[in-house]
Amino acid sequence: MKYFFYLFLNILFMAHLSAQVPVPAPAQKAPILILGAVAHLGDGTVIEQSAIGFENGKLTLVADATLIRLDRTRYAKIFDASGKHVYPGFIAPNTQLGLIEIDAARPTLDAADIGAYNPQLRSLVAYNTDSEVAPTVRSNGVLLAQIVPTGGTLSGTSSVVQLDAWNWEDAAFSIDEGIHLNWPALRTISGIQTLTPEQQRANSYEKDVQQLHAFVEAARAYANQAAPDVKNLKFEAMRGLFDQKKPLYIHTGNVKTIQESVLFAEKYGIRPVIVGGEDAWMQADFLKSHNVPVILSSTQSLPNREDSDVDQPFKTAVQLHEKGVLFAFSHKSAWQQRNLAFQAGQAVGFGLPKEAAVQALTLHTAQILGISDRCGSLSVGKDATLFISEGDALDMRSCQVTAAFIQGREINLDNKQKQLSRRFDAKYKQ
Repeated sequence: MKYFFYLFLNILFMAHLSAQVPVPAPAQKAPILILGAVAHLGDGTVIEQSAIGFENGKLTLVADATLIRLDRTRYAKIFDASGKHVYPGFIAPNTQLGLIEIDAARPTLDAADIGAYNPQLRSLVAYNTDSEVAPTVRSNGVLLAQIVPTGGTLSGTSSVVQLDAWNWEDAAFSIDEGIHLNWPALRTISGIQTLTPEQQRANSYEKDVQQLHAFVEAARAYANQAAPDVKNLKFEAMRGLFDQKKPLYIHTGNVKTIQESVLFAEKYGIRPVIVGGEDAWMQADFLKSHNVPVILSSTQSLPNREDSDVDQPFKTAVQLHEKGVLFAFSHKSAWQQRNLAFQAGQAVGFGLPKEAAVQALTLHTAQILGISDRCGSLSVGKDATLFISEGDALDMRSCQVTAAFIQGREINLDNKQKQLSRRFDAKYKQ
């Protein structure tokens, strides 16, 4: 009898493992209330005893529970969140979620294409909603992500998706919202050369920059034509840059190239966003004066300069904050997006105010991506995209997400890693 009991348990666990990607949640059908939580609104405000209600996917109540008379009967479900924390859904910018599954397996990589200038490529249509990575990410509060192409000089167009959907059409939150440029790198040409290393770097770099200028000049001239005789798909994709409907995300980190790329964008009337920005702290005054936001690369990393302080990546966020530069946190690895909040937590340990760190994961990220009218903060009328955590969501020791909602839909927080944990926990308990 004992044998058959264990056999049944094994079959049950294998059945769970065969459906590792949870079924997307249905639309919200009845009003929901979260009561008593410490609410971090995303705009820098904290409510110690909050009442947060939402209906039909939209927030209808965000208030101090001690200051209002609450009609509980109008809510079909009430979460008692006393002692817990509520946050707006974290937003992961500059990711390849759903484009990369296993870094070492080429058939699972769909983030880049051949060629140097591909602004017409759309990351959204390659987004895989059946990825096993996304459920592990939303289990730590990341509910929206910017899906970004890579490779070449102009990589293509990014979109923002919500991380609980049947297909890319359902996932789409902000479609084709920006174009990504990998700014030419300062590098040495390999091989035997008659030029000095410094001349080699300058020669290669200047040539790449000149080619970029030529391409953008041609794209701007094309955009000035209402109905070109011959349609050019590459230039068509660039149209939104010159009227500033779309930003140009410039991937660069060097102190020199940050300044040069911003001036390049301004020359053509383009709205720039610096992505990476390892040396952004050295250009903080310049970035502030030109109103250029920054999407930082991984905070938990080593500095890119030999003469930098070893903890410089930890301090960059607070240095930008003190100068008034708008910034957001990101993480280089698709799988590691689940640790995005801990990147912000690392910066808190080096002087960044906690609510400023929350803003850099929520409202400030939404502002940079152009979606702050719908998400990024807990405000009446915005999407009910939020989560409940047992403790501080920026601290890996206390973060434990117990419930999460995307546009009012209570999503399944199970994932492959939790399933494997349960499986082997049961194995060793036997």
